[in-house]
Amino acid sequence: MSKKILIVDLFAGPGGLGEGFSSFTCAGDRPFKLATSVEKDPKAHRTLTLRAFFRQFDQVPEEYYEYVRAGDPSLREELFRQFRSESDAAVEETLGGPSTLGDKEDDKRIFSRIRAALENHEGPKVVIGGPPCQAYSVVGRARNKGIEGYTLENDGRARLYREYLEVLNEVEPEVFVMENVRGILSAKVNGQLIFDQILKDLKKPFKSVGRSKGSEYEIFSLVSPLPQADVLDNRAYTSSSDFLIKAEKYGIPQTRHRVILLGVKRGLLIREPEILDPSPNICLTTADVIGDLPRLRSGLTKIENTPESWQGNLHDAANAIRRMLEELNERLSLPDGFPLNGSGASLVSQGGNFVPFDAKMGGFAFPDESLRKWFWDDRIGGFLNHSARGHMPSDIYRYLFASSFAQLNDGASPTSRDFHPDLKPKHKNWTSGKFVDRFKVQARNRTPSTITSHIAKDGHYFIHYDPAQCRSLTVREAARIQTFPDNYFFEGNRTEQYSQVGNAVPPLLANKIAQIVYGILN
Repeated sequence: MSKKILIVDLFAGPGGLGEGFSSFTCAGDRPFKLATSVEKDPKAHRTLTLRAFFRQFDQVPEEYYEYVRAGDPSLREELFRQFRSESDAAVEETLGGPSTLGDKEDDKRIFSRIRAALENHEGPKVVIGGPPCQAYSVVGRARNKGIEGYTLENDGRARLYREYLEVLNEVEPEVFVMENVRGILSAKVNGQLIFDQILKDLKKPFKSVGRSKGSEYEIFSLVSPLPQADVLDNRAYTSSSDFLIKAEKYGIPQTRHRVILLGVKRGLLIREPEILDPSPNICLTTADVIGDLPRLRSGLTKIENTPESWQGNLHDAANAIRRMLEELNERLSLPDGFPLNGSGASLVSQGGNFVPFDAKMGGFAFPDESLRKWFWDDRIGGFLNHSARGHMPSDIYRYLFASSFAQLNDGASPTSRDFHPDLKPKHKNWTSGKFVDRFKVQARNRTPSTITSHIAKDGHYFIHYDPAQCRSLTVREAARIQTFPDNYFFEGNRTEQYSQVGNAVPPLLANKIAQIVYGILN
């Protein structure tokens, strides 16, 4: 009989929540075991299965590292064939292929796997996951307003939390964790706040899916203590925002604000659960988490993509930007050679699937040893998924201006009104105010912005702070900000990798939540 705490991971993406729970350790033991991970996107599922394979080993074989360094999808089958029992376990955990909750045929496979995993299990069970959030997000709702006939109540994505309820009713876990965007707090259906209904449904999932009996749950915040903590039967949070986690306050290098609900089976608790421990003395900056990564030149589109062409374009851009900065603000005092000071001329590599570690770069940028241990794996010998995307020459001018501006203004990015007329994009409504922060620098000395799936479409909101590199963030840099360990390999092409990273829950935050869940169950 298994004594592990079994995890059912729904809407898993590339596995951020699952990674945080499965990597949690207590006295040298890893008490959480992923029984089932459900994901419908083929490329995210491919990443998910590879990570499930990684977790099967106490000592990960060298063949895994050879595969991720090579980045050749055709070698994956050979890797799995060499370690058949481990790969079979990984494939079983991830259901043998992409699966969609709510699809009748897929549901048969999903629920069959869940029942099989629970059949001989005597220990606690936990359900984790976040239903897709596009229908609830502020940006998504703004876009949907422009769709003729659109209503939130008819958006299938807005109903996916009902599938989450079905699984809760099936598993009847001791604890569940549900994550979503902050927009869910203000979204309405038929004039009523949907969040109030979600809380009601989660307290009695069986009733919400039309059953007559089942487990009931108490819903807790992970960051706000209850006002009446000593009165177990009379507890109420004062505001729905009590459920909002601002990740940067808890040692996560990102201003990511998400709603995360902690559900505990009624009757299990004898006291209020712990909450996340704020980290007032740890305010991680962009340089803290990506400063050690190899410096890369951006690629070029529209013109020949060679180091020589890039250097010539950058030289011309540097001279133009210097004049523009002086023209825009005579008070700026530009140092000699600013912004490049000759450093850009040596950059010839765009990076790639694997970039070897360069000992000449010196030590690591991590501010403390625990963070270094979380990210670093010296068996890789370098960095994975570290490839710079290509940019149009006109955007390279804009990126160089934006990063130079931020360097001169204590990390502040330029707004649309700060752009020189020669740099303004040819958008009809550029001056309307809608593009006020269209070009955003992830400043060296500030906490990075939220990594979102939009990074897959363009890099304008994720500009590297180093003017000499003149590019947007790579997948690995975005993954660092999302706190994925360096040995976490993202499958698919670069656009698909960006989407996976942007849609994920930061594993380090999930790891901190796992500690609270473990405390409840012990």
